[in-house]
Amino acid sequence: MNVIHPISDKILRRLHARRGQSVPASDFSDLGSPLAIRKALSRLVRQGAIRRVRRGLYELPRMGKLLNQPVVASPDELVHAWARKNGLRVVPSGAYAANLLGLSTQVPAKLVYYTNGRTRTLKLGPYTVQLLNRGPKTMDVRGQVAPLVLQALRYLGSNGVTPEVIGRLRSVLSPKDKTELCCSLHHAAAWMKPVIEEVAGEERR
Repeated sequence: MNVIHPISDKILRRLHARRGQSVPASDFSDLGSPLAIRKALSRLVRQGAIRRVRRGLYELPRMGKLLNQPVVASPDELVHAWARKNGLRVVPSGAYAANLLGLSTQVPAKLVYYTNGRTRTLKLGPYTVQLLNRGPKTMDVRGQVAPLVLQALRYLGSNGVTPEVIGRLRSVLSPKDKTELCCSLHHAAAWMKPVIEEVAGEERR
């Protein structure tokens, strides 16, 4: 493969810099005219240098270590890339949030996300994702991890939050995550607040 076009080179460098994330075409808008970018992306797809996940969403091909076969990004990566492309926010629903945080080994049969956009069903690569519209109490929680924690706690319920769950959250959340979680206390149910304070530890002071 011999990619010699300047815009194509810049697209590849940007995709490599994103460390395997799926990237919306809008992230390349500063590299040239819309027509030139579309042509460069199409050329790279034909050459096999990049992969089109769906219209307007691209990633570098990934090769599995065992079978040396192409693999696709995780559904969470694809949904967040799609949301960035469309200027929306998305939050994994309770069961999937618990799975992503390592609080549950069960992978939900249906991948459900909450969004500040309209309710719809998406096909992203091999995944089918249901998006459900939710209001400010869900969508205004800031940070990357705090929304997951609140959704996971809602899913587990007060009786499902064990010392092991609290220990897991304390170990996987960074100090920044814990600070953002404390800032989201006003979005949490009353029973969650002492749980969050225990998880946050010194960061809540």
